[in-house]
Amino acid sequence: MNAAYCLKHPETVFSPSLLFYKDLIRRNIARTVEIAGDPSRLRPHVKTHKTREIARMQLAAGITKQKCATIAEAEMLATCEIPDVLIAYPIVGPNCQRVAKLARKFPKTRFGVLIDHPKPLQMLSSVLSGAGQNVDAYVDIDCGMHRTGIEAGEKAFALYQQMTRSPGLHPAGLHVYDGHNHQESLAERKQAVSDLLGPVLELRAKLEKAGFPVPRMVLGGTPTFPVHAECKIPGAELSPGTLSLHDYGYGHKYPELGIQPAALLLTRVISRPVGDRITLDLGYKAVSPDQPAGKRCVLLDMPEHEPLLQNEEHFVIRSPKADQFQPGDVIYALPAHICPTVALHKQALVVENGEVTERWDIVARDRELSI
Repeated sequence: MNAAYCLKHPETVFSPSLLFYKDLIRRNIARTVEIAGDPSRLRPHVKTHKTREIARMQLAAGITKQKCATIAEAEMLATCEIPDVLIAYPIVGPNCQRVAKLARKFPKTRFGVLIDHPKPLQMLSSVLSGAGQNVDAYVDIDCGMHRTGIEAGEKAFALYQQMTRSPGLHPAGLHVYDGHNHQESLAERKQAVSDLLGPVLELRAKLEKAGFPVPRMVLGGTPTFPVHAECKIPGAELSPGTLSLHDYGYGHKYPELGIQPAALLLTRVISRPVGDRITLDLGYKAVSPDQPAGKRCVLLDMPEHEPLLQNEEHFVIRSPKADQFQPGDVIYALPAHICPTVALHKQALVVENGEVTERWDIVARDRELSI
């Protein structure tokens, strides 16, 4: 196995466990800044790691802006005194009041929200202004994913115009997430980004000509991060998430990123039911099941094997070398999708120089902290 993943005393670690390799995290943050060109151009997504410690490591590297998906993630970032936090998720219902409470409780953090429809815009404006609070607001542009947002065009123009006139909301720009663009070919990703940016830049120019400021454009995710980084768009903020920890899903598809996965799962053989089978304690309560069965993780340094079944607490594989393994033997797994995998664990064990030196709470795995 790669020497960077050395763990000197695995017999002291229960399984299944989530391992974070601190030196690799530090290198990944540095590489992310290198690709962006300057930390001021970055707004990474906290959903990947959900920890105070990595947010603080990014802050120490000069990254002062963060993106998140939940009120709990936003609150966790505020407790780290992150200066600028964008909640990149539609705010509706009681979450409007929660945003107002956030802004009141954490005055050192400037919060931002997304807008893609007049109704939540009106509700947010009413709640925030009534509470004497003000947050940044971004119109969320649907550039092809068709999940949230509004198409760049006349309706988006009208919504932005309405947003600028709504008390409690400060017009901060456009949010442009292209999560549907995950082509393996870098050339294809570049073309896709070029195609989607055309209407967005046209909208921005039209808004500015009409006297509506559009100071920021929050662009992309992990796959298109290096493409957006090459675009010298004024006010561009790049928002990859996965790169702090990384995973197999993106790692083997986008080698040009130059990022090494910094999180593994430690699992053990718990049974040898028949001659060619091995059962591990790596069920889908320990590794995210959002990928197809058999493709949820990669077993490192494991001889030829075939995934057979996985349920809540078990992962059964077939291998012609099964007789080389006994109950209690340790195996390391690289998750295919690290973000939801992290959320399955209460803590991560932090490894430095082959030793477990800390335990980091996955604080924002919960939907509610104090607000």
